[in-house]
Amino acid sequence: MVNHDDQEKKRPSEDPEGTRPTRLGRPQLGRGLFLWVIVLGLVLAIALAANKMSKPDAREVSQAKFEELLQGREVESVVVKDRWVYGTLDQRAAAREGARRVKANYPSSYTTDPTTIDRWRSFLPTDKPDALQFPSTGMLPAILINVVPLVLLILLMVYFLNRQMRMANARDGAFPFLKSNVRLAHKERADVTFGDVAGVDEAKEELQETVEYLKNPEKFQKVGGRIPRGLLLIGYPGTGKTLLARAVAGEANVPFFSLCGSDFVELFVGVGAARVRDLFQRAREKQPCIIFLDEIDAVGRKRGAGLGGGHDEREQTLNAILSEMDGFARDEGVIVMAATNRSDVLDPALLRPGRFDRQIVVDLPDLKGREAILGVHARKVKMAEDVHLGVVGRTTPGCSGADLEAIVNEAALLTASRGKKAVGQEELEDARDKVLFGRQKKSRVMTEEDRRITAFHEAGHALVALLHPNVEPLHKVTIIPRGPSLGLTMTLPEKDQYNIGRNECLGRLMMMMAGRASESLFCADISAGAQNDIQTATKLARKMVTQWGMSARIGPICYSDEEEHIFLGNEITRSKAHGEQIAQLIDEEIKAILEQAYQEAEKMCRENADKVQLIASALLKLETLTVEEARGLLAGRTVEELLAGRESQAESSVAQAADKGAAREKTHDEGPATGDVPRPVQSPA
Repeated sequence: MVNHDDQEKKRPSEDPEGTRPTRLGRPQLGRGLFLWVIVLGLVLAIALAANKMSKPDAREVSQAKFEELLQGREVESVVVKDRWVYGTLDQRAAAREGARRVKANYPSSYTTDPTTIDRWRSFLPTDKPDALQFPSTGMLPAILINVVPLVLLILLMVYFLNRQMRMANARDGAFPFLKSNVRLAHKERADVTFGDVAGVDEAKEELQETVEYLKNPEKFQKVGGRIPRGLLLIGYPGTGKTLLARAVAGEANVPFFSLCGSDFVELFVGVGAARVRDLFQRAREKQPCIIFLDEIDAVGRKRGAGLGGGHDEREQTLNAILSEMDGFARDEGVIVMAATNRSDVLDPALLRPGRFDRQIVVDLPDLKGREAILGVHARKVKMAEDVHLGVVGRTTPGCSGADLEAIVNEAALLTASRGKKAVGQEELEDARDKVLFGRQKKSRVMTEEDRRITAFHEAGHALVALLHPNVEPLHKVTIIPRGPSLGLTMTLPEKDQYNIGRNECLGRLMMMMAGRASESLFCADISAGAQNDIQTATKLARKMVTQWGMSARIGPICYSDEEEHIFLGNEITRSKAHGEQIAQLIDEEIKAILEQAYQEAEKMCRENADKVQLIASALLKLETLTVEEARGLLAGRTVEELLAGRESQAESSVAQAADKGAAREKTHDEGPATGDVPRPVQSPA
């Protein structure tokens, strides 16, 4: 058996573009602080030295005092600097005055007067020809004081700007504005293939043609065919658009350039356009290859919309992308792939033939696709033999591939924390509930009255799910707080739903209103726990009236306004699609539909009051009921019998685990096992 983990460890690190960050990916703070201390100390030393050179130490005296010392012939030498006159005293005068040097401030006209200079020279010793000096100030002190600190400050700013840019993009070094922040996956690193992608069979079929072209372009060129050079992957977040692009590169065994749309947007106008040109130039040098632009809507939004002008950085970058894609030669082996979940905001020039003319929709997976995705991710973890991935797939409608991967990973973490060796069905379902609804909050302290209200609220939901023919079957009901909810009633759809009828909408509204109706019938008061139910029901009723034409008074007319404003400029000029009378009529119809659903839910709870109380009492004791246990209660079983059944089931599970462990040990004694990881058992679709 080949250990792939060891191969990954032995493989030399690949960094062809020099994009490796600093050691451990963290800035070296100690080194930067030490450099700061050295620079500041140097600046202080220079300032002190310049100050000492420009201003010698001396005690200031008045002009009269200085003249008195001169006339008393107690001054050995005099130095004149501008308006300051410095004198060096003899031993006796220095002892009396307490300073060896003194200085006095004279007017500039006085210190330059020849008469004054001759008079001072007459009082100085005649044996010292240099007793009276007029030294020039010099440029060095002025330079040290004024220029050097400024130069050091500029150098420090450049250094730290360079350091910050190295941390952001270590490959480019100083001023990495013009080079693209591209991540290049070489042939030996593009290890994702179509076998690692599941749930998007139609998208893989469309991309297979691109793979064949990258492998053998002469096959298409002989008949004059031209493969589309721009492929746009459109789908919800987490559906696997980036994974599909990498799988195309892996199948074709070509280099893969990956870049996010936000990497082109910088502070300086024109930087993004330069990066686009650099990216396409580097791609042409390694053709055949794939350029993948993730989140292209960051730079590909419609030009001219909103309040801004047409010369901002985003539009210049978009123009560069359009120009580069339009300049491709027929024999170039550069395929540009892009991904977005907002295709409605893209510029029309991006979607015209010759650019992103092939749009591939990556939908949310259906039931079969969800089960296949779970199977792909289940290969990476140890699964128990009794796991049915189809049950988890049925209970996760609307989940993307990323959600399903998170469920499998969370199940593995739960298995390890519980001390088990393989992921079981219980861990998968607990992980599903945790990912979709939040973590259980068993430690939350609730009063008995709050638990009672929650139990009757969830019992109303569960009753409608069990008895109403137009509601999806019940799967589980619990009063354990999870996420923001105090309780949860979960239904299990029998198949993927691509359409919804009016009766089913009314059944859903009835189930949502059953919680509030049960509270009003069996509790002394109603609570705020029905907030989410009322909000969801109102949204559904509004869609029935304004979008789906399910109201007899409104008719098959769409009165729905845009729910979100893509551009500010369009929002300002948008007008309402209907008048005040229609708006009032819409509100009346929504209210009538919701009130009808509430009355029918209240009627069902009143007619089945004993069943609601039975379910609520079981929830107060057991906290969680499965669909089998709920049906058993309605069939006449007691809570004690349900509790005894749980205990016997737990004992049988422990016994089965012990038998499997003994059989495994016996197998190891008889001979080597064929594999350490059991394959997951999937339920039939």
